[in-house]
Amino acid sequence: MTIRVKRAYAPPLRNDGCRVLVDRLWPRGVGKEEARIDEWCREIAPSDELRRWYGHAPEKWSEFRRRYFAELGEKEEIVAELVEKARGEGLTLVFGAKDEEHNNAVALKEYLEMRLNG
Repeated sequence: MTIRVKRAYAPPLRNDGCRVLVDRLWPRGVGKEEARIDEWCREIAPSDELRRWYGHAPEKWSEFRRRYFAELGEKEEIVAELVEKARGEGLTLVFGAKDEEHNNAVALKEYLEMRLNG
């Protein structure tokens, strides 16, 4: 059971498992072949309203996570599919944000790991 997060601009690796883009928008300047994305799961990304409110402001991180987790609670089927991928071949959540510590993929990883661990 492995869940990784990786910027879309980082090269894919053999041990990435299933690579899922978890942003609503395709990352600028990244070709589809070079990204080697197995699935683009726009539906799991934060709502436009939440994304705009957060604006990648680290001081809003705790509240962003709380609100995003609430949104994820409404997406049970998609969350379950991602948990199964993590249990199987492993899962890499791919994102485009510059901040590698405060983004939706990091929050999603935390949420999925809570689900995996009961």
